[in-house]
Amino acid sequence: MKVMRGRWLLVALFLLGSLGAQTSLTFNQLKDLVQSSIKQGLQDREVARYLQKRTLSFALTEALIEEFEGWGAGPRTLEALRGLKSATANLPPPEITPPAPRDPGPPPPSKDEQDRIIAEARDNALNYTERLPDYICLQVTRRFIDPSGLEMEWLKYDEIKTRVSYVEDRENYEVISVNNRVVDSDIRKLGGATSTGEFGTMLRALFDPKTQAEFRWARHSMLRGRGVYVFTVRVPRRRSDWRLSVESRDEYVTGYSGLVYIDKETERVLRLYMKAEGIPADFPMQEAETRLDYDFIDISGNTFLLPLKARIRMRQDRMLARNEVEFRLYRKFSAEATISFDEIDNLPPLEEPGSTPEP
Repeated sequence: MKVMRGRWLLVALFLLGSLGAQTSLTFNQLKDLVQSSIKQGLQDREVARYLQKRTLSFALTEALIEEFEGWGAGPRTLEALRGLKSATANLPPPEITPPAPRDPGPPPPSKDEQDRIIAEARDNALNYTERLPDYICLQVTRRFIDPSGLEMEWLKYDEIKTRVSYVEDRENYEVISVNNRVVDSDIRKLGGATSTGEFGTMLRALFDPKTQAEFRWARHSMLRGRGVYVFTVRVPRRRSDWRLSVESRDEYVTGYSGLVYIDKETERVLRLYMKAEGIPADFPMQEAETRLDYDFIDISGNTFLLPLKARIRMRQDRMLARNEVEFRLYRKFSAEATISFDEIDNLPPLEEPGSTPEP
């Protein structure tokens, strides 16, 4: 599995100064922004400069500013907040929704039962591709960038439609269009962040006995209306095959941690979330995470567990990049199987009700 970054990411730095009119921040948006900046270790002066260009939809009080200070906001950020305080004195108080009480839910399975669940999920993962038919589908990749690095100014960069064929356990990717313009290109030559390996590669690598992934019980949950067991997972670098690549030049194999969602009914993986750990300080990419969702999909009257959606998120210095990937229009592979341009033109984003919160 590879994650790649291209030169196009760098030019987006110039977009920050050309953003249009800004909407007012709610309290929750301001809270998320400041807490995210602290978590990401962004420079205090950059956060303050960003806040100086924003307006609020509520009255900011000294008590709220003290709360921000308690979270670890820097002195320049606090100074910018006090500037917003005087400008919002006549606005209504913020709408702060108290957190709902947590339902403790059912007790966790016994240790023996947890081991059995993981063993069954492993068997299903290692035999996953043997159960798949030959098929084709459409992969839609919407790529976004955030020059601010604060996850508040996501800008859509492009939309790539790719014909994916899965024949005799091999994946083939053929780019159909970029921004609805027909192209004939190898996906690896497009530049920017791209993703392959969703059709069994990630699952097989994680559950391979040689990987010796460390699974620990997390919780019961729901995913798209189905009950799931959620386990944390960790793989150290020495046993990992997650390879980060920047412009196909700088490469690094990273360890990772994450979550695995296992369907209670079939004991098959419905979601896999991975976050890179221990990336060297001198590597061009500072953060990388990926999430892959599977669902039960009909092909020619038979149901198969197949990729549904994927998300890739990366940071390079201040620049954030995010790919939202969907897999659509599954059909059995044959010499006559096609995906027409009428089918793929202006496809709306896939609706996914009934899911758990991110990741």
